[in-house]
Amino acid sequence: MQVSIDPESFAPVIAAVVAETIAAIQTDEERLGDQIAFSEQKAARLVDMEPHQLRDERLRGRIGASQIVGRRIRYTRSDLLQYLARNRSEPRI
Repeated sequence: MQVSIDPESFAPVIAAVVAETIAAIQTDEERLGDQIAFSEQKAARLVDMEPHQLRDERLRGRIGASQIVGRRIRYTRSDLLQYLARNRSEPRI
């Protein structure tokens, strides 16, 4: 059995997915405001997690972070956005 699909018929779906992804990234960026680095507690709130969950993700190597003076952990905007993008769940069509 052979199925023939016109690639042009997918163009609207692809355009919609790209537009939705860009909008989601912009929304994520707006949530972070002007601050460039966040404590574990604030970063966890921003990504709707408990601090211990975010810490566990960091220790598993699933999210980047920086260690500053006093061995305090800080998450940059980029760390959080990359984590959100990698763990994005797209709707099934």
